[in-house]
Amino acid sequence: MSDDNSKISRRDFFKGAAMGVLGGTALGMGLFSYSPWRKSLFPAVQRKLADIGVCKSIKVTNISETSWFENAGLMGDIKGAGGLLVNQYSYNWPPFGDGTGLGKGSYENGIAKIKHLLPDHLEEAWAITEKLSVRPENAGGFAALVEVEELDGRKRKFLLDSGWSYKWMDECFKREGIDVMLKNREIEALIISHEHFDHYWGVPVTYKYDPTITTYIPDGFYPEGLQYLQDAGHKGKVVKVKPGLHPVIPGLATYVFAVPIICRVYGEQAIYANVKDKGLVSITGCCHFGIIQFAETAFKEIKYEKDQLYGIYGGLHISPFEDWDPKYDDLVLSLGKYGFQKIGCNHCTGLLCAKKFVEAGYPVIKGTARFRTKETTYLGNGDRIGYGTEV
Repeated sequence: MSDDNSKISRRDFFKGAAMGVLGGTALGMGLFSYSPWRKSLFPAVQRKLADIGVCKSIKVTNISETSWFENAGLMGDIKGAGGLLVNQYSYNWPPFGDGTGLGKGSYENGIAKIKHLLPDHLEEAWAITEKLSVRPENAGGFAALVEVEELDGRKRKFLLDSGWSYKWMDECFKREGIDVMLKNREIEALIISHEHFDHYWGVPVTYKYDPTITTYIPDGFYPEGLQYLQDAGHKGKVVKVKPGLHPVIPGLATYVFAVPIICRVYGEQAIYANVKDKGLVSITGCCHFGIIQFAETAFKEIKYEKDQLYGIYGGLHISPFEDWDPKYDDLVLSLGKYGFQKIGCNHCTGLLCAKKFVEAGYPVIKGTARFRTKETTYLGNGDRIGYGTEV
């Protein structure tokens, strides 16, 4: 879990100070932290208000939010391989399995088994890696289609992430017509949120259908991740996005958060979209940097319609393994202060957390529980959400 998701430094500091000085049961329950009184203690925020332009609407299609199918197996593997700080390429998960067993793998040995088959012969590559890898049946993946409507009505499409399992992601791409869109060059760029297995390792599935697609990655990929772009068959432009704000088209920008992440990954890229007459929409693959930092960064850095943080979509990474710590309740309560009017969660948010959002009365858009998504509490595979448009 991200450190940013387990503490909210400004609020916790003043909450602790208030409790130390004033004491009392009410303060111990955190009422001071969520009252107007605490605002008087905060320094004035200097806002940069960068202009990223305006778009007419945003639509997000959840191609696959099922990063993995079973939590216990995933966490058991991570623990058995040495823990959350171990290099993910050593786990011996697919597609980099080399037959040596849990925690003994490497990118070099694994990719050597299938490199000659990428990206055109994914079925054969996956059949090989299934025999050599640990728990291949648990691999799923995250990917979403982001469709932007410009003010003049022009539609532009971007792919956020490419999942994990070649087999599962190819099935999901075909289900949602992503394969055809890629073949027809309708999707102008692939935006990789971060280097994690469930967001990035399925990238040959994208390159199978469009090996020339422009690919945005956050600066900070490790050598294995950079090499994988080539080994996966990419022949297009790679844009390494530096930390901070990066405008892409009018009304749409990415933002790279320079944060260390579990499994030896560094940096995560998210999306901000400014929707006319609505406000800012925040889209994330995993949100390892924390939902509070996500919202606060938008407030401090970007100019947007009506000064309204209108919507948020994605994995909000509070309890993706379905654990719960009372301190996470602070995050649930804090999200309410931003006034989001449309919230789309997925699996990485955590089912328990999504239910907490619903119980708190937040405007959570529910899903349909199709295509191996188990719950309607969050948006699942094949579900859509629109901001400034109906879906």
